Amino acid sequence: MNTKIKIVISDRLTDKVVDMFRRIGDITYHPEDKSIERLREDLANASVLVVRSATKVNRELIKSAPGLKIVARAGVGLDNIDLDYCKERKIKVINSPGASTNAVAEHVLGLMLSLYRHIPRANAGMKNKKWDKKLLMGNELFGKTLGIIGFGRIGTEIAKKAKCLGMNVLAYDIRKTESEFAKFVNLDTLLKNSDIVTLHMALVPETQNFMDNETIPKMKNDAVLINAARGGLVNENALYNALKSGHLSGAGIDVYPNEPYSGKLTELPNVVLTPHVAGSTYEAQTKIGKILIGRIEEIFKSNNNE
Repeated sequence: MNTKIKIVISDRLTDKVVDMFRRIGDITYHPEDKSIERLREDLANASVLVVRSATKVNRELIKSAPGLKIVARAGVGLDNIDLDYCKERKIKVINSPGASTNAVAEHVLGLMLSLYRHIPRANAGMKNKKWDKKLLMGNELFGKTLGIIGFGRIGTEIAKKAKCLGMNVLAYDIRKTESEFAKFVNLDTLLKNSDIVTLHMALVPETQNFMDNETIPKMKNDAVLINAARGGLVNENALYNALKSGHLSGAGIDVYPNEPYSGKLTELPNVVLTPHVAGSTYEAQTKIGKILIGRIEEIFKSNNNE
Protein backbone atom coordinates (compact mmCIF):
# COMPACT_ATOMS: atom_id res chain seq x y z
CA MET A 1 0.00 0.00 0.00
CA ASN A 2 1.16 3.55 -0.79
CA THR A 3 2.49 4.93 2.51
CA LYS A 4 2.17 8.49 1.22
CA ILE A 5 -1.59 8.57 1.66
CA LYS A 6 -2.47 11.92 3.26
CA ILE A 7 -4.75 11.36 6.25
CA VAL A 8 -6.26 14.16 8.33
CA ILE A 9 -7.67 13.22 11.74
CA SER A 10 -9.87 16.09 12.89
CA ASP A 11 -11.26 14.76 16.18
CA ARG A 12 -9.42 13.35 19.15
CA LEU A 13 -8.51 9.65 19.03
CA THR A 14 -6.37 7.61 21.41
CA ASP A 15 -2.62 7.70 20.85
CA LYS A 16 -2.70 4.00 20.01
CA VAL A 17 -5.22 4.50 17.22
CA VAL A 18 -3.36 7.53 15.81
CA ASP A 19 -0.21 5.39 15.70
CA MET A 20 -2.18 2.71 13.84
CA PHE A 21 -3.10 5.27 11.18
CA ARG A 22 0.53 6.40 10.95
CA ARG A 23 1.44 2.93 9.71
CA ILE A 24 -0.60 3.39 6.54
CA GLY A 25 0.07 7.00 5.64
CA ASP A 26 1.18 10.53 6.48
CA ILE A 27 -0.93 11.85 9.35
CA THR A 28 -1.99 15.40 10.09
CA TYR A 29 -3.43 15.57 13.59
CA HIS A 30 -3.91 18.69 15.70
CA PRO A 31 -6.20 17.68 18.60
CA GLU A 32 -5.66 20.97 20.41
CA ASP A 33 -6.40 23.21 17.41
CA LYS A 34 -10.11 22.99 16.58
CA SER A 35 -10.27 26.00 14.26
CA ILE A 36 -12.06 25.51 10.95
CA GLU A 37 -9.32 27.52 9.24
CA ARG A 38 -6.66 25.06 10.38
CA LEU A 39 -8.77 22.09 9.29
CA ARG A 40 -9.37 23.55 5.83
CA GLU A 41 -5.65 24.16 5.47
CA ASP A 42 -4.91 20.58 6.54
CA LEU A 43 -7.41 19.20 4.02
CA ALA A 44 -5.93 20.95 0.99
CA ASN A 45 -3.84 17.90 0.08
CA ALA A 46 -5.72 15.19 1.98
CA SER A 47 -7.00 11.89 0.59
CA VAL A 48 -8.69 10.71 3.80
CA LEU A 49 -10.54 12.58 6.53
CA VAL A 50 -11.13 10.75 9.81
CA VAL A 51 -13.79 12.22 12.11
CA ARG A 52 -15.84 11.36 15.15
CA SER A 53 -19.04 13.28 15.91
CA ALA A 54 -17.65 16.77 16.54
CA THR A 55 -16.50 17.68 13.03
CA LYS A 56 -19.32 18.75 10.73
CA VAL A 57 -18.36 17.46 7.30
CA ASN A 58 -20.53 19.86 5.31
CA ARG A 59 -20.32 21.03 1.72
CA GLU A 60 -18.08 24.00 2.54
CA LEU A 61 -15.56 21.85 4.36
CA ILE A 62 -15.50 19.20 1.63
CA LYS A 63 -14.85 21.88 -1.00
CA SER A 64 -11.57 22.68 0.76
CA ALA A 65 -10.39 19.11 0.05
CA PRO A 66 -10.18 18.70 -3.74
CA GLY A 67 -8.33 15.38 -3.48
CA LEU A 68 -10.54 13.82 -0.83
CA LYS A 69 -11.43 10.20 -1.53
CA ILE A 70 -12.67 8.87 1.81
CA VAL A 71 -14.46 10.25 4.86
CA ALA A 72 -14.03 7.75 7.71
CA ARG A 73 -16.39 8.11 10.66
CA ALA A 74 -14.88 6.67 13.84
CA GLY A 75 -18.24 5.49 15.13
CA VAL A 76 -21.66 4.64 13.76
CA GLY A 77 -23.87 7.68 13.07
CA LEU A 78 -23.35 9.64 9.87
CA ASP A 79 -25.62 12.61 10.56
CA ASN A 80 -22.62 14.97 10.82
CA ILE A 81 -21.63 14.20 7.22
CA ASP A 82 -23.21 15.59 4.03
CA LEU A 83 -23.77 12.22 2.39
CA ASP A 84 -25.41 13.64 -0.73
CA TYR A 85 -22.49 15.92 -1.52
CA CYS A 86 -20.00 13.14 -0.82
CA LYS A 87 -21.89 10.96 -3.28
CA GLU A 88 -21.86 13.79 -5.84
CA ARG A 89 -18.09 14.13 -5.39
CA LYS A 90 -17.64 10.33 -5.48
CA ILE A 91 -16.16 10.38 -1.99
CA LYS A 92 -16.62 7.11 -0.12
CA VAL A 93 -18.07 7.40 3.38
CA ILE A 94 -17.23 4.58 5.75
CA ASN A 95 -17.93 3.95 9.41
CA SER A 96 -17.34 1.29 12.04
CA PRO A 97 -20.65 -0.31 13.07
CA GLY A 98 -20.34 -2.76 15.91
CA ALA A 99 -17.00 -1.54 17.25
CA SER A 100 -18.50 0.52 20.08
CA THR A 101 -21.57 -1.66 20.72
CA ASN A 102 -20.43 -3.04 24.05
CA ALA A 103 -19.04 0.29 25.23
CA VAL A 104 -22.34 2.07 24.62
CA ALA A 105 -24.37 -0.74 26.18
CA GLU A 106 -22.25 -0.64 29.34
CA HIS A 107 -22.54 3.15 29.52
CA VAL A 108 -26.34 2.93 29.29
CA LEU A 109 -26.34 0.49 32.21
CA GLY A 110 -24.06 2.92 34.05
CA LEU A 111 -26.55 5.75 33.55
CA MET A 112 -29.39 3.53 34.75
CA LEU A 113 -27.51 2.53 37.90
CA SER A 114 -26.39 6.12 38.52
CA LEU A 115 -30.00 7.28 38.50
CA TYR A 116 -31.49 4.39 40.43
CA ARG A 117 -28.81 4.41 43.15
CA HIS A 118 -28.07 8.19 43.17
CA ILE A 119 -24.36 7.49 42.69
CA PRO A 120 -23.32 10.95 41.36
CA ARG A 121 -25.19 12.69 44.20
CA ALA A 122 -23.68 10.36 46.80
CA ASN A 123 -20.18 10.93 45.45
CA ALA A 124 -20.62 14.73 45.37
CA GLY A 125 -21.93 14.70 48.94
CA MET A 126 -19.05 12.63 50.27
CA LYS A 127 -16.51 14.93 48.64
CA ASN A 128 -18.27 17.86 50.32
CA LYS A 129 -17.94 16.06 53.69
CA LYS A 130 -21.68 15.26 53.81
CA TRP A 131 -23.06 11.93 55.05
CA ASP A 132 -26.42 11.97 53.24
CA LYS A 133 -27.27 8.29 53.80
CA LYS A 134 -30.92 8.92 54.70
CA LEU A 135 -31.49 10.92 51.52
CA LEU A 136 -30.05 8.32 49.18
CA MET A 137 -32.54 5.47 49.32
CA GLY A 138 -32.49 3.94 45.85
CA ASN A 139 -34.15 1.33 43.68
CA GLU A 140 -32.99 -1.95 42.17
CA LEU A 141 -32.91 -2.74 38.47
CA PHE A 142 -33.94 -6.33 39.24
CA GLY A 143 -37.57 -6.86 38.30
CA LYS A 144 -37.95 -3.53 36.54
CA THR A 145 -39.15 -3.24 32.95
CA LEU A 146 -36.75 -1.79 30.41
CA GLY A 147 -38.16 -0.46 27.15
CA ILE A 148 -35.72 -0.34 24.25
CA ILE A 149 -36.68 1.79 21.25
CA GLY A 150 -34.54 0.74 18.31
CA PHE A 151 -33.33 -2.85 18.44
CA GLY A 152 -30.16 -2.96 16.36
CA ARG A 153 -26.74 -4.03 17.60
CA ILE A 154 -26.70 -1.77 20.65
CA GLY A 155 -30.32 -2.35 21.60
CA THR A 156 -29.79 -6.09 21.40
CA GLU A 157 -26.64 -5.95 23.53
CA ILE A 158 -28.41 -3.88 26.19
CA ALA A 159 -31.26 -6.38 26.23
CA LYS A 160 -28.82 -9.24 26.81
CA LYS A 161 -27.18 -7.44 29.72
CA ALA A 162 -30.52 -6.34 31.19
CA LYS A 163 -31.82 -9.91 31.19
CA CYS A 164 -28.74 -10.96 33.15
CA LEU A 165 -29.68 -8.34 35.75
CA GLY A 166 -33.17 -9.80 36.08
CA MET A 167 -34.99 -7.08 34.15
CA ASN A 168 -38.02 -7.54 31.94
CA VAL A 169 -37.32 -6.22 28.44
CA LEU A 170 -39.77 -4.70 25.97
CA ALA A 171 -38.71 -3.59 22.51
CA TYR A 172 -40.04 -1.48 19.67
CA ASP A 173 -38.44 -1.37 16.24
CA ILE A 174 -39.92 -0.57 12.83
CA ARG A 175 -37.89 -3.31 11.12
CA LYS A 176 -37.59 -6.05 13.72
CA THR A 177 -40.37 -8.01 15.41
CA GLU A 178 -38.79 -10.76 17.49
CA SER A 179 -35.78 -11.62 19.63
CA GLU A 180 -34.97 -14.12 22.34
CA PHE A 181 -33.93 -11.22 24.56
CA ALA A 182 -37.06 -9.04 24.41
CA LYS A 183 -40.80 -8.98 23.91
CA PHE A 184 -41.77 -6.77 20.96
CA VAL A 185 -44.73 -4.46 21.49
CA ASN A 186 -46.12 -1.31 19.90
CA LEU A 187 -44.73 2.05 20.96
CA ASP A 188 -47.62 3.09 23.20
CA THR A 189 -47.49 -0.21 25.11
CA LEU A 190 -43.75 0.17 25.63
CA LEU A 191 -44.03 3.74 26.90
CA LYS A 192 -46.94 2.90 29.21
CA ASN A 193 -45.29 -0.13 30.84
CA SER A 194 -41.56 0.64 31.00
CA ASP A 195 -39.83 1.83 34.15
CA ILE A 196 -36.85 2.85 32.02
CA VAL A 197 -36.92 3.80 28.34
CA THR A 198 -33.68 3.88 26.36
CA LEU A 199 -33.32 5.18 22.80
CA HIS A 200 -31.20 3.50 20.12
CA MET A 201 -32.34 4.86 16.77
CA ALA A 202 -30.64 6.68 13.95
CA LEU A 203 -31.35 10.41 13.65
CA VAL A 204 -33.29 10.96 10.44
CA PRO A 205 -36.08 13.46 9.67
CA GLU A 206 -38.69 10.92 10.83
CA THR A 207 -37.06 10.48 14.25
CA GLN A 208 -36.23 14.14 14.95
CA ASN A 209 -37.84 15.03 18.32
CA PHE A 210 -39.13 11.45 18.58
CA MET A 211 -39.59 11.99 22.31
CA ASP A 212 -41.62 15.18 22.60
CA ASN A 213 -44.74 16.67 24.16
CA GLU A 214 -46.83 13.84 22.70
CA THR A 215 -44.69 10.80 23.47
CA ILE A 216 -43.10 11.72 26.82
CA PRO A 217 -46.50 12.14 28.59
CA LYS A 218 -47.30 8.56 27.53
CA MET A 219 -44.42 7.29 29.64
CA LYS A 220 -45.15 5.70 33.00
CA ASN A 221 -45.19 8.05 35.98
CA ASP A 222 -41.77 8.11 37.70
CA ALA A 223 -40.12 6.49 34.68
CA VAL A 224 -36.57 7.23 33.55
CA LEU A 225 -35.47 8.22 30.04
CA ILE A 226 -31.99 7.36 28.72
CA ASN A 227 -30.52 8.78 25.52
CA ALA A 228 -27.05 7.71 24.39
CA ALA A 229 -27.94 7.62 20.70
CA ARG A 230 -28.45 11.06 19.12
CA GLY A 231 -29.35 14.35 20.78
CA GLY A 232 -31.98 15.29 18.22
CA LEU A 233 -34.16 12.33 19.20
CA VAL A 234 -35.35 14.15 22.32
CA ASN A 235 -37.07 17.53 22.53
CA GLU A 236 -35.19 19.33 25.30
CA ASN A 237 -38.13 21.48 26.43
CA ALA A 238 -40.48 18.52 26.65
CA LEU A 239 -37.94 16.52 28.67
CA TYR A 240 -37.15 19.45 30.96
CA ASN A 241 -40.83 20.04 31.72
CA ALA A 242 -41.48 16.35 32.42
CA LEU A 243 -38.53 16.20 34.82
CA LYS A 244 -39.41 19.49 36.48
CA SER A 245 -43.04 18.47 37.02
CA GLY A 246 -42.08 15.08 38.41
CA HIS A 247 -43.78 13.07 35.68
CA LEU A 248 -40.37 11.54 34.97
CA SER A 249 -38.20 10.68 37.96
CA GLY A 250 -34.96 11.08 36.06
CA ALA A 251 -33.02 11.09 32.82
CA GLY A 252 -29.57 9.96 31.74
CA ILE A 253 -28.27 11.87 28.73
CA ASP A 254 -25.00 11.45 26.82
CA VAL A 255 -25.86 13.21 23.53
CA TYR A 256 -27.19 16.66 22.69
CA PRO A 257 -28.53 18.56 19.66
CA ASN A 258 -25.68 21.06 20.05
CA GLU A 259 -22.37 20.08 21.57
CA PRO A 260 -20.63 21.05 23.80
CA TYR A 261 -23.84 21.28 25.86
CA SER A 262 -24.52 23.74 28.69
CA GLY A 263 -28.30 24.03 28.54
CA LYS A 264 -31.04 23.98 31.13
CA LEU A 265 -30.92 20.24 31.85
CA THR A 266 -27.77 21.04 33.84
CA GLU A 267 -30.00 22.83 36.36
CA LEU A 268 -31.91 19.70 37.38
CA PRO A 269 -30.84 17.38 40.21
CA ASN A 270 -32.62 14.35 38.71
CA VAL A 271 -30.54 14.26 35.52
CA VAL A 272 -27.21 12.51 35.00
CA LEU A 273 -25.30 14.11 32.13
CA THR A 274 -22.19 12.83 30.40
CA PRO A 275 -20.31 14.58 27.55
CA HIS A 276 -20.94 12.19 24.62
CA VAL A 277 -18.60 9.51 25.94
CA ALA A 278 -20.71 6.34 25.68
CA GLY A 279 -18.47 4.90 22.97
CA SER A 280 -15.26 6.29 24.43
CA THR A 281 -13.38 3.31 25.76
CA TYR A 282 -9.85 2.29 24.85
CA GLU A 283 -11.17 -1.08 23.70
CA ALA A 284 -13.84 0.42 21.44
CA GLN A 285 -11.49 3.00 19.94
CA THR A 286 -8.93 0.29 19.11
CA LYS A 287 -11.61 -1.79 17.38
CA ILE A 288 -12.73 1.28 15.44
CA GLY A 289 -9.18 2.00 14.30
CA LYS A 290 -8.66 -1.56 13.07
CA ILE A 291 -11.97 -1.57 11.18
CA LEU A 292 -11.42 1.79 9.47
CA ILE A 293 -7.80 1.09 8.55
CA GLY A 294 -8.79 -2.23 7.04
CA ARG A 295 -11.49 -0.59 4.94
CA ILE A 296 -9.21 2.27 3.84
CA GLU A 297 -6.56 -0.20 2.73
CA GLU A 298 -9.16 -2.20 0.79
CA ILE A 299 -10.45 0.91 -1.00
CA PHE A 300 -7.01 2.14 -2.06
CA LYS A 301 -5.94 -1.35 -3.09
CA SER A 302 -9.08 -1.65 -5.22
CA ASN A 303 -8.50 1.78 -6.77
CA ASN A 304 -4.88 0.92 -7.60
CA ASN A 305 -5.99 -2.26 -9.35
CA GLU A 306 -8.51 -0.53 -11.56
